[in-house]
Amino acid sequence: MRTPRNERLTSDIAEGEGPERKCILSGAHDARDSLIRLAISPDGDVLPDALARAPGRGAWIGVDRPALETALAKGHLKGALARAFKGAALSIPDDLPERTERALTRAFTDRLGLELKSGKLLMGSDRIAENARAGKVAWLAHAADAGDDGSRKLDQAWRVGREEEGSGFGGMRLPLDRATLSVALGRDNVVHLALTDPAAAQRVALPLQRLLRFLGHDVSAQADHRTASAPAGVTTTEV
Repeated sequence: MRTPRNERLTSDIAEGEGPERKCILSGAHDARDSLIRLAISPDGDVLPDALARAPGRGAWIGVDRPALETALAKGHLKGALARAFKGAALSIPDDLPERTERALTRAFTDRLGLELKSGKLLMGSDRIAENARAGKVAWLAHAADAGDDGSRKLDQAWRVGREEEGSGFGGMRLPLDRATLSVALGRDNVVHLALTDPAAAQRVALPLQRLLRFLGHDVSAQADHRTASAPAGVTTTEV
C-alpha cells in the first residue's frame, strides 16, 4: 500500500488515536476492531487491508457486502473514498466486495493456522470431546455444513466441562464449510474446531468478527458471563 501524494507519512492506525473509527459510507462511529480498513496499493487500487496494518492513510467501512455492492454501483463509494483520501488518484476494482470477503476469510483462516502451529487449535470430534469434558476448551466452532448430531454432542461435552449443563450454551456455526476449512488448514475433513486457550480465542475473534459482520451476521457482544472464554462479539449456537 502507498501513501497518497502530499499526505504526511503517518498512519490512521497509529496508537494513541483512540479505539473508534468512522465509516465513510454510513458516517457511524464504531470500534476500530469492528470495521474494515481500505488502503491504496502501489498501483493505485483501493484494496481491503484485512489486518489493518498497511502504512499510510486508510478509509474505514462498517457495512456488509450487499451495502458495499450498492455503494459501489451507485458511485457513493467513489465519492466517499475521494473525500477520505483527499482527492488522491485511485482506482476502485469492480470486484472490491468479493476481494474484501476473500481477504477477510483469509485473515481468519490464517489466524486459525497460526493457532494450529502453536498447538492451541484442536480438530477431530474425539479429541475435542475429551478436552471439552475436561474443561480445557475455551472456544468451540462447527463448519457451516457440520451435522447437527455431531455438533450437539460436542456442545454437550463442552457444557459438561464448563459445568453449565442445561444452559443451552454451545459452539458457534462458522460461515465456512468443511471443504474451505480443510484446504485452509491443510487437513482432511475439518468439521469441528476448538481452542484450548482463552487468549487464542480472543486472537481468532478479531478477524472472525470482521468477516461475520461483512457477511451480515449478528456479532453483537453477548452480555452473558459465559462469553468470557469465547471470542468477544461472536454469537454462540443455542441448542
